[in-house]
Amino acid sequence: MKDSDSRLVVVRADVLPEIILKVLEAKRMRAGGEAATSAEACRAAGISRSAYYKYKDSVFNYEEQFTNRIVSVYCLLRDEKGVLSSIISKLYEMNANILTINQNIPIDSAATVTFSVRLENEEMDTAALRKELSALYGVIDVKLISGE
Repeated sequence: MKDSDSRLVVVRADVLPEIILKVLEAKRMRAGGEAATSAEACRAAGISRSAYYKYKDSVFNYEEQFTNRIVSVYCLLRDEKGVLSSIISKLYEMNANILTINQNIPIDSAATVTFSVRLENEEMDTAALRKELSALYGVIDVKLISGE
């Protein structure tokens, strides 16, 4: 195999060398705020910093990278106080993690807003998401522009 070979492969965790699993654990601790520094995460995971830096940019948890249900939603909203915050609250109630929000300046008393959300609830489907958001006061239109 060449040094420049950058193919992606999926490997069961139980056959990986222990160092790879510890690097993944250290990365999780850093991302989750459990460790303030890489050195702290390395100590907690029981690995050297050199091992961490050797592998950290090359190993990823499969669930984090490929199985999250990310959906982009386009909304047309009335230009009224509280409409956007009611959508954000509803997304929270539905266990959707907001990744991005892009709101445009209102024209003719309506503004467009595009959300990218990760649906954390496995039972939640995009039709239910659209229905719930459409029922909110001040929401004129909801369209799914990408996702499932």
